[in-house]
Amino acid sequence: MPGSADGSTKAMGALTVGGLVVVTAYTVALGSNGWLWFGWVVLGLITLGMVVSRGT
Repeated sequence: MPGSADGSTKAMGALTVGGLVVVTAYTVALGSNGWLWFGWVVLGLITLGMVVSRGT
């Protein structure tokens, strides 16, 4: 990432990573849930969009 991210982008990044940990733990414990993974992908895309728009 060029430059430093602002607070909201860092928070979204942390939320995305935390979400991945939670979804992975849920999958290991209770089996895969497509809606959880779909939600995490959407969250990741939003975060990625924030990073890209911040970089330009």
